[in-house]
Amino acid sequence: MKQITGADLFVRALKEEAVDTLFAYPGGQAIDLFNALYGEKEIDVILPRHEQGLIHAADGYARSTGKVGVCLVTSGPGATNLVTGIATANYDSVPLVCFTGQVATNLIGNDAFQEVDIVGITRSICKYAVTVRNREDLAETIKKAFYIAKTGKPGVVVVDLPKDVQRAYGSDFYPEEIAVRGYKPNTSVHMGQLNKALDILNHAEKPVFLIGGGVHIAHAEKEMTQLAELTGVPVITTIMGKGAIPTTNSSYVGNIGIHGSYAANAAISNCDVLFSIGTRFNDRITGKIEEFAGNAKIIHIDVDATSISRNIDVDVPIVADAKKAICALLEKAKPLHISEWTDEISRCKKEYPIDMGASGLTPQMIIQSINEGFKDAVVVTDVGQNQLWATQFLDIGENKQMLTSGGLGTMGYGFPAAIGAKLGNPHKDVIVISGDGGMQMNIQEMATAVVYELPIIICILNNGYLGNVRQWQEMFYERRYSSTCMRYRRSCEIGCSQPGHDCPKYTPDFIALAESYGAKGIRVTKAEDIKTALDSAKQNTKMPTVIEFIIDREANVLPIVPPGNALNDMILEREENRE
Repeated sequence: MKQITGADLFVRALKEEAVDTLFAYPGGQAIDLFNALYGEKEIDVILPRHEQGLIHAADGYARSTGKVGVCLVTSGPGATNLVTGIATANYDSVPLVCFTGQVATNLIGNDAFQEVDIVGITRSICKYAVTVRNREDLAETIKKAFYIAKTGKPGVVVVDLPKDVQRAYGSDFYPEEIAVRGYKPNTSVHMGQLNKALDILNHAEKPVFLIGGGVHIAHAEKEMTQLAELTGVPVITTIMGKGAIPTTNSSYVGNIGIHGSYAANAAISNCDVLFSIGTRFNDRITGKIEEFAGNAKIIHIDVDATSISRNIDVDVPIVADAKKAICALLEKAKPLHISEWTDEISRCKKEYPIDMGASGLTPQMIIQSINEGFKDAVVVTDVGQNQLWATQFLDIGENKQMLTSGGLGTMGYGFPAAIGAKLGNPHKDVIVISGDGGMQMNIQEMATAVVYELPIIICILNNGYLGNVRQWQEMFYERRYSSTCMRYRRSCEIGCSQPGHDCPKYTPDFIALAESYGAKGIRVTKAEDIKTALDSAKQNTKMPTVIEFIIDREANVLPIVPPGNALNDMILEREENRE
């Protein structure tokens, strides 16, 4: 066997795992790994401007391509700057392998310079974390990391690499396959349980499919669409499940949850069979648990056994990969005669549509223009009102994908994730929908987008507030706008509860800031200029474009289920507009 350093074996392992893009930021305890990567032609090493931007970029790359995203950072602050991104990806079942440099093994535990116990820090927010303490374990550990990250319920694996292990010589062998003791992802479908579920579905009068992000993770969108069309059962999605069937499909009802559509929430509340695939039933979609789908028998398919009956008790649990389960259902399912039920849902959709009206420049108009102008695209949202409007109005289909931080709700996710998505999909349009607050959390990645010549279109919905929190302060905290105004100055009146004509100028000037990075900036204040701005951005093929849309400062996301309420207790319009 040829003797090579641990750093050289690291590079070989990446090649064996077909890694073509590595998001990396150098530092003292990772310098040997970067030295081994020097001049490497098979792996594109991307240098973002902050480690949090780096891991969000790897996340966006993984979600948009279906590949494992890979990170490399140094020890100490380099490693701890990954923590938010690790939690973000792991909550949403994104396969990432994060390599962190570490001080030499003889220094671990001695408070050495830039030493942190990154394994201890991340163990509760990732799928697996390990420090490689012996050079002879390196190959097997890396192989295990990629296997665990992408199998079963995907997630994040952290591999901590001490400096002496990187430098030590050993075998160049890298295994082709690996078996991990105690880790046996489920690869089958329990046909007895599936047949029981089908029998319940076939006798239903008011059934619905509730689809979560697990269908996307399993790449089962095509099969799910076929199942919906075969059975005629209405499809409701979580935010993460949106696009599991095209949003233009006649079977699609809308999103469920706190900001779901009235028709979707009402259908869940009134159904007699709830057939759920690939969702955790978290509190954002259930509302008051005691009244969630109170009249229904609940069937739950999920690859993760611990997700079943954790939040909602189910009648038929099925542990299975979503795609395999859906394919098995397709072999036995049949059309259901439920026209009265589907007609009732259709009437509900028509009577209570989600519509912001036509007054001024609205997020609905902006997103509908994106729908019309971009048919083959990846749309990445940040978190807040911008995300919720996108999930309400964005059309998602076979050639259009939406990426968003669902489980953790991480502001600052959108822009760097779009960088990763563009690097993974260079021939697709990539659009960011962000708020003015979230955009500033990783604005430094504008430099990354510029130097790598990435023509990303960044749509900033600027209302001058941290809008989602401001909306809650308006509706549930008597308009006490505490720390949510982005135009605030020390000279402002204490206790301000509404914007006025004399409010201070917004900081920063996003257009000037974009231009200072070498990007293009466009400001839009009128609805008639939306299409022109988007068309202009399309022409920039070598640089990002920032389009700042100045929207109503107190625009709200409606409908909304007030905290602690059931899904059918929705507020449909602002208080001043109610009769």
